Amino acid sequence: MSVDAETKKSRSSGFSDTIRVVIHALILAMIVRVFFYQPFNIPSGSMIPTLLIGDYLFVSKFSYGYSRYSFPFSPDLFEGRVWASEPKRGDVAVFKLPRDNETDYIKRVVGLPGDEIQMVSGVLHINGKAVIRKRVDDFIIRDAFGNVRRVAQYEETLPNGVKYPTLDLTQRGLGDNTGVYKVPEGHYFMMGDNRDNSTDSRATGKVGYVPLENFIGRAEIIFFSAGGDAAFWEFWRWPGSIRWGRFFQLVD
Repeated sequence: MSVDAETKKSRSSGFSDTIRVVIHALILAMIVRVFFYQPFNIPSGSMIPTLLIGDYLFVSKFSYGYSRYSFPFSPDLFEGRVWASEPKRGDVAVFKLPRDNETDYIKRVVGLPGDEIQMVSGVLHINGKAVIRKRVDDFIIRDAFGNVRRVAQYEETLPNGVKYPTLDLTQRGLGDNTGVYKVPEGHYFMMGDNRDNSTDSRATGKVGYVPLENFIGRAEIIFFSAGGDAAFWEFWRWPGSIRWGRFFQLVD
């Protein structure tokens, strides 16, 4: 065999190996995406201060088992959940909006099946008891012009001991004083940590109670974060917007 023929054969073999590696990597990435971890980005401020606009995080899809909504395009393969595990009070979870079963939402689980939930003067009540709430340092918000705004921040402690921060712009907001919500069996009550800027289960006509079947997974870790309107792939805009300190933070 001539040297040219051997060279061509070597190049052809190398190209085939590269294609094979790429295909295997894509298959592995698809398996991870479908069954284990799904990337999710935060488009709104409803979960501030826990999650900021521009945070990118991984959601563990196996945390609650699998339903039709666990998979891309929500194929109608089966009813309910398989290998189901119930969400815990305090989990930050991604779910399909019950109103359309298509839109992805992310909120915190505060009410379990059978619970009675109520807001009184901005304080969360669970089964008739006020959740422990402690005033902490103000949360600092800077607008696009560099102006500073201070927002009252509280640390809430749920009955199971989970602690997390919340913001309270006012105690006279639409969702600060409510009637009693009785959470139906098989459903959960979800709320945003930015209490006066969150459309959540308090808005019964827009979100309401979330069925277990609609849960996609639990938010686990922030893997990228950029302020402003810089997207994950816009690397040329990173120097002025990237938030290095949020990389690899666990979501509590």
